Amino acid sequence: MPNSDKLIIQQLRQLVGTPSVSSTDPHWDQGNRAVIDLLAGWLADLGFRTEIQQVSTDGSKANLIATLGSGPGGLVLAGHTDTVPFDEGRWQSDPLGLSERDQRLYGLGSTDMKGFFPLAIAAAGAFRDTPLKQPLIVLATADEESSMNGARALVEAGRPKARAAIIGEPTSLVPVRMHKGIMMEAVQITGRAGHSSNPELGNSALEGLHTVMGDLMTYRAGLRERYSNDFFDVAWPTLNLGCVHGGDSPNRICGQAELHFDLRMTPAGDNDTVREEIARRLSRIGREHSLDIKLRPLVNAISPFEQAADSELVRLAERLTGHRAEAVAFATEAPFLQALGMETIVMGPGSIDRAHQPDEYLELDQIQPCIALLQQCIRHYCL
Repeated sequence: MPNSDKLIIQQLRQLVGTPSVSSTDPHWDQGNRAVIDLLAGWLADLGFRTEIQQVSTDGSKANLIATLGSGPGGLVLAGHTDTVPFDEGRWQSDPLGLSERDQRLYGLGSTDMKGFFPLAIAAAGAFRDTPLKQPLIVLATADEESSMNGARALVEAGRPKARAAIIGEPTSLVPVRMHKGIMMEAVQITGRAGHSSNPELGNSALEGLHTVMGDLMTYRAGLRERYSNDFFDVAWPTLNLGCVHGGDSPNRICGQAELHFDLRMTPAGDNDTVREEIARRLSRIGREHSLDIKLRPLVNAISPFEQAADSELVRLAERLTGHRAEAVAFATEAPFLQALGMETIVMGPGSIDRAHQPDEYLELDQIQPCIALLQQCIRHYCL
């Protein structure tokens, strides 16, 4: 094994062994500062100027902006430092201890997406003694797996700025130029409780919920007609009725009920428009059935993402990889970096099919091709 690969595995072992779960469940939620400090130290050793941007008030969650060179333009290599929660009992090996077997590196975050950082650092290391005409920026963020607050903090600060950004999410090194957005919403219905022997004594929130669910399914069919995009494997926006809560007894008219759903919008539409349309439909149902119906977000929405097929970055990535850029259903930080003015794609080592799964792994044969690909991109944008 080349010495460079040994260093990469050593660094990934440290990253995997440093817990950084982010979750909307406070029981699981952790900070990522220890991971940020590791990355900052390694990049500083290569001559990068490192800036740590606080994301949480207590400093336990942070972003890293590490810059080699100066001036306008340049390239951002970006990734998130947090992982999803895990069930150790479903793993064949310690999720926080990197294990090498079957030409794979097993560990939590090995592919989603701590594994990208040692490869990006290795690619950058080839240029430590080369004067750059435009800067190279390595960006590491907090809370991508939960709130996206790290990416939101970058947009609020208006930086970093560059010509292009590559987000190293696992795509098996195939460029991705489009993904759906996501919004998660709760519909809260308040009626009037009463004894089930006389329907006139109450106003059933569950019966109102039945009407709401039917209307949302009708609306979903309309979204399919209006916003389908054949570039996606699932060409239309999806609206999933995820869970319901309501009532307390079969002999009591239900006074309150709640539905949670998610909606994944194609780039042809936008979250604000569909949310406003849904809110108007719910308001109408509430008036017609004398129910109080409220719509509230469960998470901050993530916009759909599209990078133009004829943009410089997409054309470059397609030429270097030999793959036509694709669309995916999962959401990333891409719309936030694009909002900062950068052409943006998603392209990194490993498969998304391994992400969020027990025995997550990164294939060893992805390491050198990824490094070579990133070095070619650095040469294009920074030399």
